[in-house]
Amino acid sequence: MSSYLSRTFSGANTSRTTFTLSFWVKRSRLGSAAIISAETTNNFYDQIIFVSSDQLDVNNVASGSDVISFKTTAVFRDPSAWYHVVIAIDTTQASSSNGVKIYINGVLQTSFASSTYAQNATFEIGRDGSTTSIGRRQRDQDLYGVGYLSQFYYIDGQQKAATDFGQTDSTTGIWKPKGYAGTYGNNGFFLKFENSAALGTDSSGNSETFTVNSAGTNAQVVDTPDNNFCIMNCASNYYGQGTFTEGGCKLVTQGAAYTYNTSTIGVAKGKWYMEVKIGAGVNTWWGVGVAEGESSNASGVLGRDTYYPAGNQQGQIGWFGYGTDFLYQNNGYYTGSTSNYNTDGFTTNDILSIALDADNNNVKLYKNGTVQNSGTAFNIGASYTGFWHFAFGDYDGGNAGSHTFQLNFGNPSFTISSNSGNGYTDANNFGKFQYTVPSGYYSLCTQNLKTYG
Repeated sequence: MSSYLSRTFSGANTSRTTFTLSFWVKRSRLGSAAIISAETTNNFYDQIIFVSSDQLDVNNVASGSDVISFKTTAVFRDPSAWYHVVIAIDTTQASSSNGVKIYINGVLQTSFASSTYAQNATFEIGRDGSTTSIGRRQRDQDLYGVGYLSQFYYIDGQQKAATDFGQTDSTTGIWKPKGYAGTYGNNGFFLKFENSAALGTDSSGNSETFTVNSAGTNAQVVDTPDNNFCIMNCASNYYGQGTFTEGGCKLVTQGAAYTYNTSTIGVAKGKWYMEVKIGAGVNTWWGVGVAEGESSNASGVLGRDTYYPAGNQQGQIGWFGYGTDFLYQNNGYYTGSTSNYNTDGFTTNDILSIALDADNNNVKLYKNGTVQNSGTAFNIGASYTGFWHFAFGDYDGGNAGSHTFQLNFGNPSFTISSNSGNGYTDANNFGKFQYTVPSGYYSLCTQNLKTYG
């Protein structure tokens, strides 16, 4: 989706040589994507982007030439993680190590794949008359889809440290957010993204509110650095070649291979609930279910040709539809007309639910809130890998075509209409679901994982 925030600034900066950016980012697809960029003319622009190799690039161009350019050696390919990025600039400094400081999760980066530095270089971000965009490259109007962003700061006129915005948790040792207590300068801003009707609202006191462009209906999410939700794993896509949008919660399959994609979070214990809305391709060959790990080949049908289950295990399971419905489980084939189980057929926009019990290794399936198989769970045996993942994909590359899955692990990619639009949460008040979460089951997020996972 081509959604982004933009603002054309008016009024002079506190400084064009000194500033700090701090933000949290969670990638939902890999490859080139813009975080923030600004342009005054075609030959004067800034861009902070993930390049095609998934390195972070900080780039300032004047008169058509790179003046400041720092590309990290580190790559950022973990779609299950929130990264905290601080970029602290003061080009009045003589040395590049003092002039450009980049922190990742509180750690100062000292190794760069490439670096260019010029003392007293001036930047366009926040400049009087410049258009600054978050979530796209302003100059070329491209590179949309950076993923999730949270707690976005621009401090005008000060070079700050990562510890001004984050801290190490004394119990877990994990880097976590903390509130910034300093000043913002003339054109500084702080985007909390907490107002769903005005996501670009500035909370710094400077009234530097951004315009929201093409955001759609589910732009605000409950997935945050404080409570990280499961999404689809774009880093595990070699065989599937699926397309991930909507923050990794919408999957469009490639269709030429019959295989599957898996979720970012796998579980070894606990009880977990999720929903999936079936879109395009409902009457052709597709499947939803659980898997012990990522697909290992281009013909790894979910629940069948997966090479994971040992001979004495039921193995992963796939609930399939192609005008009718059936199950695959450890190469076993069960049709809806047999006595093995009882499920309904599917139509476009049906919402299917999976309740995974990793404590007892079984699964219950639901269609539009109604439990299938008369409420009898499907036994999936012990996991060969020790973990279970939610999984979605194609059944037959020769007949399948492309399929659309809109996923909801508690962080919906489709509009929730139940309960006056508020939907339903789990017992811990996490997540937002179309249907009531079964008793004892929870949304797949880190706050629940630390208790039940």
